[in-house]
Amino acid sequence: MDTLDSMRVFARVVERRSFTLASQDLGLPRSTVTEAIQHIEKRLGVRLLQRTTRHVSATLDGEAYYRRCLAIIADIEDAEAAFSGIKPYGLLKIDVHGTLMRHFILPALPDFLAAYPDIKLHLGEGDRLVDLIREGVDCVVRVGEPRDSAMIGRRIAMLEEVTCASPGYLAIYGTPVSPDDLSSHRMIGFVSSTTGNFFPLEFTVDGKLRHLTLTAAISVTGAETNVALAKLGLGLIQVPRYHVEADLASGALVEILTETPPSPTPVSVLYPHSRQLSPRVRVFIDWLSGAFAARFERSAAVQSSARAKIGP
Repeated sequence: MDTLDSMRVFARVVERRSFTLASQDLGLPRSTVTEAIQHIEKRLGVRLLQRTTRHVSATLDGEAYYRRCLAIIADIEDAEAAFSGIKPYGLLKIDVHGTLMRHFILPALPDFLAAYPDIKLHLGEGDRLVDLIREGVDCVVRVGEPRDSAMIGRRIAMLEEVTCASPGYLAIYGTPVSPDDLSSHRMIGFVSSTTGNFFPLEFTVDGKLRHLTLTAAISVTGAETNVALAKLGLGLIQVPRYHVEADLASGALVEILTETPPSPTPVSVLYPHSRQLSPRVRVFIDWLSGAFAARFERSAAVQSSARAKIGP
């Protein structure tokens, strides 16, 4: 194994804190990974890793060497791509909320894989906090303002939010014309995974945001369940428009309070400060930005066509 490959092996062991997990990620026998680390330590004459029965961690020398390895690997990959025309390759592990995955990524994924056939994708699905380095994840796609200062974020989209309810609900509680009419209404309580509290309803009134928390007979933590319950007439919800486009078009849900909409919600790709952006992560982020833009363009065209059929 040459020096560059040994550096890749060492970096993965540090990130995964495990020889076994690193060998699985790299598709190498565990013995090969162990030998590579031993050869590096012997050549440098320093101990790079502290091994225990439970995990592996970098020594101070190991941490310094790890950071140099990341910089060297990134520079070499960039140079190879620039001068040889080699497309990015290797395993790319991402984590995305399931709803975003199904609406924005999966429909366009064949195009990405056709453009980069040597990239192997692992798609994790969730919205929990992920330790990217320890779990070997390259980047995550998250909704909302990034709060983790250990991450670098690139905003790739803004999601238009809507307030809606079922026709059956509105028949019972009435159709509000302003947030002031909501005192006798109820909402479906969508619980924040960070605070454990309900997300309040949000309205833009005279250029300022106004937040209201209504009575909630039922609370949920899942986006799909949130929409399903609204369709059953159990309360008001505020969700990204893309999530309920089909329901609004079919009449299963009705958009209300259009003059006082919620503020749009950002979508960002996050990756660790400690890693330089690898070519495969860079092309994925660029492609993902385009996939979101194309999806919004199609949505706008459908809405425009629907309005034209309705007429003035």
